[in-house]
Amino acid sequence: MSKILETINSPADVKNLTIAELTALAEEIRERLIVGVAKTGGHIGPNLGVVELTLAMHYVFDTPKDSFVFDVSHQAYVHKLLTGREKLFHTIRQPGGLNGFMLRTESQHDSYGAGHAGTALSAALGMAVARDLAGGSENIIALAGDAAFTNGISFEALNNIAAQTRRMIIVLNDNAWSIDKNVGAIAEYFHKVVTNQTVSSLHDKAAGLLEKFGGKAVRHVARKAEEAAKGLIGPGMLFEEFGLSYFGPIDGHNLPLLIETFKFLKTQNKPVILHAITQKGRGFQPAIEKQKKFHGLGPYDAETGETKSAGQKTYSEVFAESLTKLADSNEKVVAITAAMPNGTALDLFRPHHPTRYFDVGIAEEHAVIFAAGMATKGYKPFCAIYSTFLQRAFDPIVHDVCLQNLPVVFCMDRGGLSGDDGPTHHGLFDISYLRGVPNIIHMVPKDEDELADMMYTAMLHEGPSAIRYPRGTGPGVKLKDKLVALEIGKAEVVVDGHDIAIFGLGAMLPEAIRLAEMLRLEGFSTAVVNPRFAKPIDRACVADFGGRCRLLITLEDHVLAGGFGSAVLETLNSLDLQTPVVRIGWPDAFIEHGKVDFLRAKYGLTAEAALEKAKPHLARMMEQVLARHF
Repeated sequence: MSKILETINSPADVKNLTIAELTALAEEIRERLIVGVAKTGGHIGPNLGVVELTLAMHYVFDTPKDSFVFDVSHQAYVHKLLTGREKLFHTIRQPGGLNGFMLRTESQHDSYGAGHAGTALSAALGMAVARDLAGGSENIIALAGDAAFTNGISFEALNNIAAQTRRMIIVLNDNAWSIDKNVGAIAEYFHKVVTNQTVSSLHDKAAGLLEKFGGKAVRHVARKAEEAAKGLIGPGMLFEEFGLSYFGPIDGHNLPLLIETFKFLKTQNKPVILHAITQKGRGFQPAIEKQKKFHGLGPYDAETGETKSAGQKTYSEVFAESLTKLADSNEKVVAITAAMPNGTALDLFRPHHPTRYFDVGIAEEHAVIFAAGMATKGYKPFCAIYSTFLQRAFDPIVHDVCLQNLPVVFCMDRGGLSGDDGPTHHGLFDISYLRGVPNIIHMVPKDEDELADMMYTAMLHEGPSAIRYPRGTGPGVKLKDKLVALEIGKAEVVVDGHDIAIFGLGAMLPEAIRLAEMLRLEGFSTAVVNPRFAKPIDRACVADFGGRCRLLITLEDHVLAGGFGSAVLETLNSLDLQTPVVRIGWPDAFIEHGKVDFLRAKYGLTAEAALEKAKPHLARMMEQVLARHF
């Protein structure tokens, strides 16, 4: 017997199903998610939690006319399955396949792309206001998790919604998790709503009343919950004060109740918020038991949930263990994360120094300014934030940290290509956006041991510093027993040479060494340099090799525009040296998702591609040699 999911080619097919069929479809979707993501890796936990919510939304509303705006959008797999992409689902996060997030270029049903939290409410409000100005009637629905409300952008949007639009629906998907357990006053607020006895009793009555009275029950329960919110306990008061009508909380897995509630909210000519309680990882016991692990992960066993061990420590783990040792010897060292203790591995630091560990929620701007405040009191904050997420805090970096020359350390995980997560998560811009800021130093380690040394260097440094390091594992270099402070702005000459000098920044050093061997086989004396510092650049080193070599080559896991290669060119220019430079790095484009090796080969970040790009210079060099001899 054919499965229902195989008959769903568009949201229109969802609307033809009975409640019983929708319920069966929900279970089929969960099975498809568990088995499919086991092969590709991905955000399995968040998607298992929104199956019924997404089904109900597509049953009641009409995309692409109506717009669904998913906060972060890593929970849009169910949406993709229902909008004509089921037959391509096996390609998700694979080269050339479906993206793991929403992409406007992927489907007409994807009204807004995102990969960072806190954007849904602002984007949905913009759509709603545009609709109002155009005299449209379509519905705008924003689906945001409770973690998104720890982000300041969400509150900036809340401050404007009631004043700027007459109609908009917000769905608060409350599962008490971001990646780790949610923290702070907002998390406590939502917890009080969910556990309040008055609200719970209304929640329990809803399903029974629905069977007897249909839509009337939804109106009754919604009104009573609203009254309870205003007069008894205040669970909805926060949103009511912002001018939104609050409904709920309701069971986010009760399909009939969700459908009738959405039908009711669709008739409301005012901004409303529906508080839905869901279970992250629902239907897959390993994902329920290990919420952090199954938020997003690589391939796993679909039966047991087991994953293969990487076999060695990741850069994130080396960072956390090194920071723990620094904190052991220095009571002023503190660790700060923006809701990413697992992703940055600070959950390994937390047990050792719980009073010096701070999770501020998805609030990168606050994290940076909070760190600046601590630094004014003599503390040494290590702020661990993904390179791509630190972009959100650019102004606080400039205004609060660097302008005041405060000793905050930015540990930028995922510095470089982030592989399967795609363009929203690639950390390809941090050299460019930090290099022009006064006072900050920017370090890039070649291996795990050098990362530890750079952290020690940053701890001793009296001003702001940044360290970028890649996702996943490194070369596997064992850490020394005693850390070494690096000389600020001093590069390491790995191999000397007089014809060509290759600067291989960080993770690109192995390619630089491979390229050097290729050039030696061609008869060129080739130097290899580990720059260590993207800022300040080692001027003496560049002057030396720029003065005695006939070609410089730079390799970086970063965009070429404003990157390390640009810094080398600028330095040569300031030294009045005309030495040609071949720069290898990412082009002026947003790079798609895919395996790192595949994408590096595609875009020319390999020793072979560098050799090919250098060939015109090599030919001229050989001509000059021949001319001198003959």
